[in-house]
Amino acid sequence: MSLYGVMRTGVSGMNAQSNKLSTVSDNIANVNTTGYKRASTEFSSLILKSGSGNYDSGAVETTVRYAISDPGNYHFTTSVTDLAVQGNGFFVVQDANGNNFLTRAGAFVPDDTGNLVNTAGFQLMGYNIANGATPTVAANGFGGLQVINVNQMALQAAPSTKATVAANLDPSATAIAAPAGPANYTSKTSMVTYDNIGNAVTLDVYAAKTGANTWDIQVYNGATALTTAGPATTFTFDVTATGKGKLAAASPTSLSVAIPGGSAAFNIDMSAMTQVAAAFDFKATVDGNAPSAVEKVNIDDKGIVTAVLKNGTTLPSFQIALATVPSPDHLTPEVGNVYSPNLESGNVQVGLAGQGGLGTVKSGALEDSNVDLADELTSMIEAQRGFTANSKSFQTGADLLDVVVNLKR
Repeated sequence: MSLYGVMRTGVSGMNAQSNKLSTVSDNIANVNTTGYKRASTEFSSLILKSGSGNYDSGAVETTVRYAISDPGNYHFTTSVTDLAVQGNGFFVVQDANGNNFLTRAGAFVPDDTGNLVNTAGFQLMGYNIANGATPTVAANGFGGLQVINVNQMALQAAPSTKATVAANLDPSATAIAAPAGPANYTSKTSMVTYDNIGNAVTLDVYAAKTGANTWDIQVYNGATALTTAGPATTFTFDVTATGKGKLAAASPTSLSVAIPGGSAAFNIDMSAMTQVAAAFDFKATVDGNAPSAVEKVNIDDKGIVTAVLKNGTTLPSFQIALATVPSPDHLTPEVGNVYSPNLESGNVQVGLAGQGGLGTVKSGALEDSNVDLADELTSMIEAQRGFTANSKSFQTGADLLDVVVNLKR
């Protein structure tokens, strides 16, 4: 047995306990850090080959592990842009140099330009879904992602392109001659639409019962007709037991008109219209909006960021991206409570909340650190005692070496 080996083994033990104390110190320092994941020091032995009569002492090595997949508790806040992931997944964020990272730290607020940034200065990434766009998700990368900016949602005019109608026409009405119009109608209602620059355009819808279960429907802009009488404006209903007062199979199901000042055709979906024994009723949902300032922002569990304008219009503008890796606990921690993928963690897989095994987004909540302070204080005492014991081994080896040296005297 080598006395130098004993001393080296003692030093190895002290280094290992120092590493453990370092992770404990980090954990305690970040016990209140949003989204922080606990680090732990694991020990493994290094055994040297020994002869039958002698034993050569080895050493101990340490490996730092991170409990990244272990969620922390959630606490609720009054800020809509405070976000937490309930379940698997990470927010995708970007630093000032355009590098992408993963994080569970969701304390986001708008900066001076409207970008959502967390306390470490990382910008939240998502997909642009303005004007009904569908997110183009690159499952194995960050392609198509944009910085989510709440200021971009303000003062944007969107022209009306479609309306969905739920209406009932009174079957007891008296038949009149077609076509329907301002001077000849059975029932009338109006819809507010928007042109290319957000001007409100009121469309009047006139319905004239022209025969049994047959109606002519015309759309006007004031005194100007936007439709022309013909087969496309003649709606018929099937009042048999099979049809139940819904549109007949041969009847048109929509009207298409050109809004003054609009560049796209405005389609009115009337497939849900009925003629049952009830009074005239007309409800319409119309897209498009006038320019207006943003009053507030809402974020749902799918991560859809919706601007609520002062005029009451709601505009879905972004959808937050979530990402994961095959082995989250092997992600590389970076400065700012973010993580980057590596060979051991596997490649990044990007998706949307609630899909592909990813969790949902909770607005007005934050994920706490998963550090248990009592466990860390216990580990601190263990590291302290272990360091002291290893120092005794070193000291004993040094004393024995003194004895050997003194034999010369």
